[in-house]
Amino acid sequence: MKIEKVEQNREIENFIEKSQEEYEKENNIECNYTPFYFIAKDEDRIVGALSGATFFAEVYIDELVVDKESRGKGIGKLLIDAVEDYYRDSGFNNINTCTNGFQAPKFYEKCGFELEFVRKNKTNPKLDKYFYVKYF
Repeated sequence: MKIEKVEQNREIENFIEKSQEEYEKENNIECNYTPFYFIAKDEDRIVGALSGATFFAEVYIDELVVDKESRGKGIGKLLIDAVEDYYRDSGFNNINTCTNGFQAPKFYEKCGFELEFVRKNKTNPKLDKYFYVKYF
């Protein structure tokens, strides 16, 4: 048996995807992984964006960014609200996200997310990772 690090490629992605789908099917589970994006525009200019994916019974927010000049104007909250409105009553159980200490823990709490746990970084507390959930 040989273990090696390799670069990302379609063959590996196909192997992983096929194997996961087979295992999910064996357990009567459907992943239905679907990425999504929401944007906030001021006229024709994008001032905020949110990316994520739905899978299993959850909605996951991966990235949320608002340009520097537009921060503090409620755009991030509007993006979160749009995700909630879009996926509410769609059969999903909750929305998950995580953020680092230097990013937005207080923001997610203001948006109604509950802190599940914090994974401490041993060398830099700014990189502590905060895991949040919000139930529908």
